[in-house]
Amino acid sequence: MSIDIEEQYDKIYRYCYYKTGNATLAEDLTQEAFLKYFAQNSYMEYGKKLAYLYTVARNLCIDYFRRKQPEKLTDELQDTDFIERLEMRSTLRQALKTLPEQEQELLLFRYANELSVGEIAAITGLSRFAVYRRIKSALASLKKLLGEENSL
Repeated sequence: MSIDIEEQYDKIYRYCYYKTGNATLAEDLTQEAFLKYFAQNSYMEYGKKLAYLYTVARNLCIDYFRRKQPEKLTDELQDTDFIERLEMRSTLRQALKTLPEQEQELLLFRYANELSVGEIAAITGLSRFAVYRRIKSALASLKKLLGEENSL
């Protein structure tokens, strides 16, 4: 299986951005993931290219949080459209964070990165049926959480 580098770059960037919430950091982690990916030739021969690429990106994000420094506050004012979008994203992000880590990742792979169930199964080591079932369960939990928040 050959991977489209441009397409995967965007997907790995989205993955890193979701995990870190910082565009600049996500770019750095994405670049580092690809550098490590290309430096390691053995996985390219075994056909597990996509799984290895996501594993590298996941580990880089984990390493980032292990050494994360506190962020500095800024006095910048944002426009109202931006603030509304930010509030909507914040609500969704909060709901997502209540889900178990694996369910969060499955939803990210499937909907943000538009990976197939088969690709997700290869990355996570789960069966296709387990991936499908867990995604369906995560979506049901998310709908319930968002429905409860909107009814408040």
